[in-house]
Amino acid sequence: MGRYRPPTPPAPRYITPTGHQRLRAELDQLWRVERPQVTQAVSAAAAQGDRSENAEYTYGKKRLREIDSRVRFLRKRLDGMVVVDRPPSDPRRVFFGAWVTLEAADGSEVTYRIVGPDEFDMAPEYISMAAPLARALLGKSLDDEVRVTTAGGERGYTIIDIRYAGAVS
Repeated sequence: MGRYRPPTPPAPRYITPTGHQRLRAELDQLWRVERPQVTQAVSAAAAQGDRSENAEYTYGKKRLREIDSRVRFLRKRLDGMVVVDRPPSDPRRVFFGAWVTLEAADGSEVTYRIVGPDEFDMAPEYISMAAPLARALLGKSLDDEVRVTTAGGERGYTIIDIRYAGAVS
């Protein structure tokens, strides 16, 4: 088997206003607060003399590279983002940003919000729109049945509620 791996498809570029604000705050924190502090610490460590045996200098430079890498990633990622700040024209169907309540075959209910891949870690009930369950839900309506294949096997759900943040129900 060769080393070739097909390129990964680009991540979806949609984001909620809260997620966009969070990424902007992280970028601002890294660029305006952390980077100047680390730069100053590296300068102070470099002034102490021999850099080859100076742990503060070595680890400071490593941290600067990490910060610069994350800043480049955030700037590139935020550049093409589409902030979805209003509900869709048809709020009876599942689209990006929807809170969807599902009923499993055993009668248990679970609620998820479909968000972008950059913000699904903000809350346990958030799922990325690239996740198998979210892909199965997108475009569906109330009372539709959805089947999803997971690592634990195939599961069936019925959509019992769809709502959007900021929308009047």
